[in-house]
Amino acid sequence: MNNLNEKQKILIDDLASKNIDAAAVKQAVKDLVVELPSWAVGNSGTRYGTFRDKGAARTIWDKIDDCAEIQRVLGTCPVMASHVLWDVTDDGQYTPVREYAQSKGMRIGTVHPNTFAGQEFRYGSLCSPIKAVREQSHAHFIDCVRIAREMGSKVIGMWIADGTNYPGQDNLRERKHRLYDGLKVLYDALDDDMQMVLEYKPFEPFFYTADVQDWGMSKLMCDKLGDKAKVLVDLGHHLAGVNIEQIVSILLDENKMGGFHFNNRRYADDDLITGTVKPFELFIIFKEIVDAKYEGLNTDITYMLDQSHNIEPSLEGIIYSVMNIQTSYAKSLIIDRDALKISQQDNDTILSNKIIMDAFNTDVEPLLAAARQELGLSHIDPIQNYRDGGWAKKIASEREDDGINTLGG
Repeated sequence: MNNLNEKQKILIDDLASKNIDAAAVKQAVKDLVVELPSWAVGNSGTRYGTFRDKGAARTIWDKIDDCAEIQRVLGTCPVMASHVLWDVTDDGQYTPVREYAQSKGMRIGTVHPNTFAGQEFRYGSLCSPIKAVREQSHAHFIDCVRIAREMGSKVIGMWIADGTNYPGQDNLRERKHRLYDGLKVLYDALDDDMQMVLEYKPFEPFFYTADVQDWGMSKLMCDKLGDKAKVLVDLGHHLAGVNIEQIVSILLDENKMGGFHFNNRRYADDDLITGTVKPFELFIIFKEIVDAKYEGLNTDITYMLDQSHNIEPSLEGIIYSVMNIQTSYAKSLIIDRDALKISQQDNDTILSNKIIMDAFNTDVEPLLAAARQELGLSHIDPIQNYRDGGWAKKIASEREDDGINTLGG
């Protein structure tokens, strides 16, 4: 502990020399809330199969219990994102879900409608050429607003899985019109204090066209809808080489950045543990967000994990992801922005980049440890805290694998 205290002192003194308030950095880390996806604590996997974990969540009650355990060791994740198809009681009720979450110190965050699970969605949901399917989707969207009210949620997260697989399959401009018409139904049903965040993805499950293929289409729809509609950026939903931090900076400048899904990718939508493959990308994205905040722009962003845990224990994968998010965020906060501004004005390319890299290469773990101590956590290492707590052993002995806890259920 003495060694840790000494490292904290050295880091605090170094930050002070750059006019950076270490206490403010710690507070910002403690204030950063990341929503936990209910579906990620159950068994998940790839299109080819699922590796089952002993004790994986089987029911909505299990999911809430697991998220509460994650919150116990992290202290900054008191919110669980929910999917209306999977997070409901056997008799179709949502209020008991909210109440049980509250009893465990959790609340329900972003609510996600269903636009992909069902044979009727073979040709799409709200963009389908089949009128009856579009009408079903519209009615579902309206019902999702009711569900959000029951859950106590203010955000509806929209991923439109629609698209086509072959040239000539459908009229692309008509699909654009159907997209707007369907989103307008949802938008008009929102309460005044609600928000819709619209996700985008260049391909999958359809591969010739995706109806919300990139941030431009998402922003176009949100601009047409109004102030309660904003863009949701998912780290895995970009083609190789796309500069995500530039997209984020533009959306922030346009006041259209509403949501962010954390994961990591190597090739496509891999849904790997956040910060394990491209930690610098995560850091530099946060840099743009922090810059915008310091400049007085709106940075009220709903942060959420959206990952699929293939071989790692799901709960540990989630905990590790949040730890990596906190590390990247803390590093983005300690950039010497005064020096950076001067070097940019001087067109000093080397020094400007070096200032960024100095922050990225700084060991911020002493600050994170101090923040966790201030949160009252029983251990400064959340992974070790989880392992020492015995939760994995407890659920492995109490929960039977009955085969229902596969992807999405």
